[in-house]
Amino acid sequence: MKHPILPIYRLSGRQEFILDYHSHQEYEIYFFHSGTCRYLIKNQIYDLEPGDILLMDGKTLHKPIVSPEKEYIRSTVHFSPHWIETVLRELNAGYLLDVFRKLQHCLIRTNENQQSKKLEELICRLDELYRMSDKNQVAATEVEMKVIMIQILILIDKMGRANSYKKPDTKDDKTDYVENIVTFVQEHYMEKLTIDSIAKSLNLSKSYLSHLFKEITGFTVMEYLMATRLTQAKYMLALEPDKPLKDVSFDCGFESASHFSRYFKSKVGMTPKDYRKLQIKEEGE
Repeated sequence: MKHPILPIYRLSGRQEFILDYHSHQEYEIYFFHSGTCRYLIKNQIYDLEPGDILLMDGKTLHKPIVSPEKEYIRSTVHFSPHWIETVLRELNAGYLLDVFRKLQHCLIRTNENQQSKKLEELICRLDELYRMSDKNQVAATEVEMKVIMIQILILIDKMGRANSYKKPDTKDDKTDYVENIVTFVQEHYMEKLTIDSIAKSLNLSKSYLSHLFKEITGFTVMEYLMATRLTQAKYMLALEPDKPLKDVSFDCGFESASHFSRYFKSKVGMTPKDYRKLQIKEEGE
């Protein structure tokens, strides 16, 4: 993300910049307005209702699961904690980021109350200011953006306390099975896995496992496995700059260094080596 904050107000349809399994360094506020969406974060599946707010640290693999034939309207705010935490510290309000740091992800079910309507207004204004800032129309817009972002964080903190950072309701057996599959993949991605080995470990038939995962998530188990490996590789490249690429490849479960390089470039748009250079450069800025 080129900017330290990226607000998007009431995005509709499948126009989102990415609908694949993904992760990012920025914190994310996701506000679901209307339509149908099932959201997978790590090993948790959330069936969303209008007014639901998801808070994510961004680093955990996540993906909205939506139908192209159905309505899907949401607002999002991606922001770097470094962009706002200095101001929060001066206000003795660093606790406002604790929900992202400590919980990694959570759901607030607002049932479209007055506070959620106020949050929508704030995100709308933040989006307007961002567009002005992006066009260099007003030099002071960043100050106002930070003020509004603090208001958003205060409001979310109040809503979260009132709603006790709700966990998903009781799920059906299919959702439980898929969450178990996701958990298994996350714990064993570095190993040599096949559909057969995963199914055997979970006491499920190969055909049922494949069909069920595709039905609930829209993706295959192997696609999720590779996305998990890719996410881990990106972290390793950024956090261990001296680690040989072949070791990164092996530790993340890729069958070979050449396969790792090809797959990485096809998904990220650059080689692992270039990605690492970019991360080191951005860290130094």
